[in-house]
Amino acid sequence: MHAMVINIPVAQADPYAYPYEDGFSTTFWSDFSIADAFGKDAVRDTFNRAFEEWKSDFRYLTDLVIVLNHKIFQHYNGDRELSKLYDSLWRIADGYAMDYLGKKELEYFFRVTD
Repeated sequence: MHAMVINIPVAQADPYAYPYEDGFSTTFWSDFSIADAFGKDAVRDTFNRAFEEWKSDFRYLTDLVIVLNHKIFQHYNGDRELSKLYDSLWRIADGYAMDYLGKKELEYFFRVTD
């Protein structure tokens, strides 16, 4: 008996599409929300791990920058020191994006973070 092979074309997701249109999402918000409960050292550790793992992927880097920015404002009127820490981490990730993303990736970054 011979096996029958059926080729079904699969749509390729456009990596430059607006996030979440193609199901893209990260756990960064949850990761940092958990770290918030354990203090600044946990937030730094979470950032270091996420940044080292994902800085070479422009979509993940973009989402990381967005989450860090939102965390700045989340803690601004409450824990000002945590807000300052998030600001310093945002500056690192955002600066990396400005320095290392290619033209098409940077266009995506600006479109999504605008």
